[in-house]
Amino acid sequence: MAESSRNPRPLSGAVLPRFAGVATFMRVPTAEPKDLDIALAGVPWDGGTTNRPGARHGPRALRDASCLMRLIHHVSRVSPYDLARIGDVGDCPVNPVDLNDTMGRVEKFYAAIHQAGAVPLSAGGDHLITLPIMRAIAKDRPVGMVHFDAHTDTWDTYFGGHKYTHGTPFRRAIEEGLLDPKRTIQIGIRGSLYSPKDNEWGEKRGIRVICIEEYFKLGVEKVIKEARRVAGSGPTYVSFDVDGLDPVYAPGTGTPEIGGYSTAEAQAMLRGLQGLDLVGGDVVEVAPPFDPSGNTAIVGATMMFEIMCILADAVARRKKAGGKKR
Repeated sequence: MAESSRNPRPLSGAVLPRFAGVATFMRVPTAEPKDLDIALAGVPWDGGTTNRPGARHGPRALRDASCLMRLIHHVSRVSPYDLARIGDVGDCPVNPVDLNDTMGRVEKFYAAIHQAGAVPLSAGGDHLITLPIMRAIAKDRPVGMVHFDAHTDTWDTYFGGHKYTHGTPFRRAIEEGLLDPKRTIQIGIRGSLYSPKDNEWGEKRGIRVICIEEYFKLGVEKVIKEARRVAGSGPTYVSFDVDGLDPVYAPGTGTPEIGGYSTAEAQAMLRGLQGLDLVGGDVVEVAPPFDPSGNTAIVGATMMFEIMCILADAVARRKKAGGKKR
């Protein structure tokens, strides 16, 4: 599988200090999607936010924090840069004052990545960005999803009928035939509700919702087993909202909910997805203005590295099987 002699390599912290040089995700070179298997991208936009803004600053903070990532996963021993060509394709163009325009820009940007055969791994931005990303990569067939979050994001409307916020992307994705609800699992759901029926829409369509109380009852290993069962063998997207974590680990986010899982538990769950047919992923809702320590950005960058490792493994397995690039 290894293609290390031909693959881009990150700039080593043993050669140039991590605080120096041009900031890119994981310190990989910038590149065009056509030259990559995995395209790292930022979407610096939080126009779908309904509470505390600030996630538009997430990609820049995640790039800076990702300089702490090294070459090989310490548990799985996956060496992503040996398995896949990985590069930073920059930030998606956005319009901070026009939601519909930005949605179109994001879809176009990711359609180019998808058409080039690269798998996208994105840093948000608020969670609405996942909808236009799915419009770009799932228009030919719906994807399943493993979704880490405190919220289902399957509400219908806000503020008198507005259908596009960070609380609605997966309802829209299911309605548009982009997301298969029967192959979707949501892990860590909690927090007070607007209505007793808030979570019923997704559950009635087949989404497997694991509320935080069930999560703690089952434990990490059983949750991983359930996620793998639900996702099955089909193409699957991984979406990680940092507010799924307890805010003691990720205070810099727009809609924090106490009582979540830990960073160590989240890492273990992501590692447990290795072997699925993964076709993309994102880390969203890092809002640096609410975390002067920068810890949330470090958490987000680490989760991005975790996802990158399992994406690289999926890419390598498809190559070995002679399958086409996603």
